[in-house]
Amino acid sequence: MKRLLACSFARRLFKPRTQHSTHFQESKDSMEKSPIITANNNFDSQSSKENGKEIGSDAATNIVLNHEFSDGLNSWQPNCCDAFVVPASSGYHKGLTTEEGCCYAVVTNRKECWQGLEQDITSGVSAGLTYTVSACVGASGTFQGSVDVLATLKLVYQNSETNYLFIAKKSASKECWEILEGLFSLSTMPDQVIFYLEGPPAGADLLIKSVVITCPSSTACDSSGTSSVSTDDDNIIVNPQFDDGLNSWSGRGCKVVSHDSMADGKITPMSGKYFASATERTQTWNGIQQDITGRVKRKLAYEVTAVVRIYGNNVTNADLRGTLYVKAADNRERYIGIASVQATDKDWVKLQGKFLINDSPSQVVVFLEGPPPGTDILLNNCVIKHASKAPPPSPPVIEDAAFGVNIVTNTSLNDGTNGWFPLGNCTMSVQTGSPHIMPPMARDSLGAHEPLSGRYILVTNRTQNWMGPAQMITDKVKLYLTYQVSAWVKIGQASGPQSVNVALGVDGQWVNGGQIEISDDRWHEIGGSFRIEKQAAKVMVYIQGPAAGVDLMVAGLQIFPVDRRARFRHLKRQTAKIRKRDVMLKFSGSDSGSLHGTFIRVRQLQNSFPFGSAISRTNMDNEDFSAFFVKNFNWAVFGNELKWYWTEAQQGNFNYKDADELLDFCTKNNIQVRGHCIFWEVVGTVQAWVQSLNKNDLMTAVQNRLTGLLTRYKGKFEHYDVNNEMMHGSFYQDRLGKEIRVNMFKTARQLDPSPILFVNDYHVEDGSDTRSSPEKYIEHILDLQEHGAPVGGIGIQGHIDSPVGPIVCSALDKLGILGLPIWFTEVDVSSGNEYIRADDLEVMLREAYAHPAVEGIMLWGFWELFMSRPNAHLVNAEGDINEAGKRYLALKHEWLSHSHGHIDEQGQFSFSGFHGSYEVEVITVSKKITKKFVVDKDDGALLISIDL
Repeated sequence: MKRLLACSFARRLFKPRTQHSTHFQESKDSMEKSPIITANNNFDSQSSKENGKEIGSDAATNIVLNHEFSDGLNSWQPNCCDAFVVPASSGYHKGLTTEEGCCYAVVTNRKECWQGLEQDITSGVSAGLTYTVSACVGASGTFQGSVDVLATLKLVYQNSETNYLFIAKKSASKECWEILEGLFSLSTMPDQVIFYLEGPPAGADLLIKSVVITCPSSTACDSSGTSSVSTDDDNIIVNPQFDDGLNSWSGRGCKVVSHDSMADGKITPMSGKYFASATERTQTWNGIQQDITGRVKRKLAYEVTAVVRIYGNNVTNADLRGTLYVKAADNRERYIGIASVQATDKDWVKLQGKFLINDSPSQVVVFLEGPPPGTDILLNNCVIKHASKAPPPSPPVIEDAAFGVNIVTNTSLNDGTNGWFPLGNCTMSVQTGSPHIMPPMARDSLGAHEPLSGRYILVTNRTQNWMGPAQMITDKVKLYLTYQVSAWVKIGQASGPQSVNVALGVDGQWVNGGQIEISDDRWHEIGGSFRIEKQAAKVMVYIQGPAAGVDLMVAGLQIFPVDRRARFRHLKRQTAKIRKRDVMLKFSGSDSGSLHGTFIRVRQLQNSFPFGSAISRTNMDNEDFSAFFVKNFNWAVFGNELKWYWTEAQQGNFNYKDADELLDFCTKNNIQVRGHCIFWEVVGTVQAWVQSLNKNDLMTAVQNRLTGLLTRYKGKFEHYDVNNEMMHGSFYQDRLGKEIRVNMFKTARQLDPSPILFVNDYHVEDGSDTRSSPEKYIEHILDLQEHGAPVGGIGIQGHIDSPVGPIVCSALDKLGILGLPIWFTEVDVSSGNEYIRADDLEVMLREAYAHPAVEGIMLWGFWELFMSRPNAHLVNAEGDINEAGKRYLALKHEWLSHSHGHIDEQGQFSFSGFHGSYEVEVITVSKKITKKFVVDKDDGALLISIDL
């Protein structure tokens, strides 16, 4: 331990380990001021092999990001020294052999033994769990023999001294790689946990090939601060196959009957001997139910499987739903949709879904509902059990991606229409006179490109709107690749605007590859994207859309896979220009003359850019959800709790309790909040009592809604979405006239002058919807402003599939001309493959963060089972961070600036950093001084004077 202590005391920060205790007072004060930490330096890994060829266990997830340095130093930071990554083939250190294709980190210019390479692993560890560390390390330099390499944790507690926890030590030489192994456990959770490798004497280079930190002691070891409660696989449904008659089952507003057969023996059980029917149903919510109170546990994900069908009332098929009724301890009631299935009167079908309860309710009832009144619901059996953990996902294997290569045959039409065929009995011919330049969005992806041929396909004699040129591309499309679609299109003489669509027929299913509305005789760019994630037997691309009789012209159709990594490199450079600022720290004080050469370290505490998420009242009952949200987001929006149908579901009966509690939670945690939304223009979202009002009463109700909401929360919300989705709905405008939209904005401004008033809509950024194209959105905003509406912000929701950077950026560029702040307000991306989902999310976050007009990004949730779209979550139901969540955290980490060095002769230190809050440490021989400062947004350099 002598070397360890010498190293640690050199920091002047070492604090001895306390004795381990099996219990302690779980107060915030004791957790921060009396940390209990343990480490085992004699861990013997059975899964590691010599020379680092295999480290760690596949049974647990590695919480270290970029653990083999395949992405350079991303997620790693040198600790007061320099570092870089070299490939194995470089021969940089000839004494160490490494497999071809591998790389390793070199930590150099080390002036102290404690200097090394570090990574913040706070989000990956939890208190009370044991973690194994296995690192492949080496050393290089002028030393003789071997040197010690140490694995250490830095534990930062708010309002308390920093602690250092020794994990393990290994002697390393210049001749071979060594495996450093150890264990650690945290009895309390610090505010920050930083893992780093250190130890060799000053001047020696530390070499790191890989680092693995796993949690084999618990399969529920996760990154959100929770571990799953173990449970058996028992079905919590009593009498699931009706072997005991109708015991534990009852009717929900109807009668329930047990059967061994029905309909003169035509209906028999799919399995077992019996089934039950819910009959004499007079409401859609009537059905069969079972009370499962006490058998369902909070924060556990349950999977539901039921075998169902329908019978009677001449209904052959109907939507059948599984629903959960939950009554909270304070008597609040809510209904949770579990799953739905299209049931028939011909066969039994499976209804499958999942649910999770955040609180400890006083009553939980599961029931079936949905078919029209008079139709019986039949249930053969029902199973509800703890959802099994999905196996660890694997990234998709894509060979020979051929980024940027067009998969369309004869796109230049040099060979006439060879490769093309007419869809329907229309007529195709090749003409000349189309643009020679590549459409702008494709050019942004492809870069310099040969001019187009100027030839185009003319389609005439179109008797249906779906008729147009088509081509089979089945064998050319690869799974999981994101394809960009681009073409020039034009229409013949037509009466009124016409829609043109590049479509994909994937085994008979329509997939949107891009859509545009044309109302003149000019050539227009059409752009879009698609991705196929399941093997298809037939894939056809075709161009369709204008009304029958309208001629269609298509030129230069390009369909090519996009190279997202190349785009990301461009965005990183753009981000540095937009989101960073040059900073000069000017030091002064009584002993400022002796500061020259003094070592300083600058660390960014928080990026000031708004990264937010939707939350709901029930989420706050799950402390793991709340902890993850507060730690990783600085803005919030309420999913439903502020909407009119929630605050006044029945006329005159107001429910602001949920919104009040959410707002209080956000205020206590210094989270800023968007108000979503005052009104929602889509008719299907307007509650029945509002729809039933006559014009005068509706106008009164609208005014009462504005007055009640904005006076109650005056000054509490930073933004309001005034009338949501006006590009896709017109309920209030149809009933009250066009001026009502302007009046909503004007009245909101009068009642509460402080918030920015937003428009908010979807499919603005993806080229897939003619109703909300950037051009139409601009016209809509200008029209509102010209009539006096104080529109102050542009909301782009961001519910997107297979995003392509240049297409998103093109929309932002167009909207940016209005000079209003743009926010992505409801971002979610959906893919069953977590790695593809992570890539999609990275596209959206990088495009938004790199664009100067974007001033905030809100996710539409992040926790499984609490999002509007499936396969869009970042955190699994029981708290495990998936690949998309890890990518989000990695980007958040990338967008924090850290710097270190020495004060120059003028008493200054300069760096470039992201906007936000910072801490600077000045380390002298006798003391360490810490100061905080803020780098705000501005074009010029920032001079900050620091008095020591």
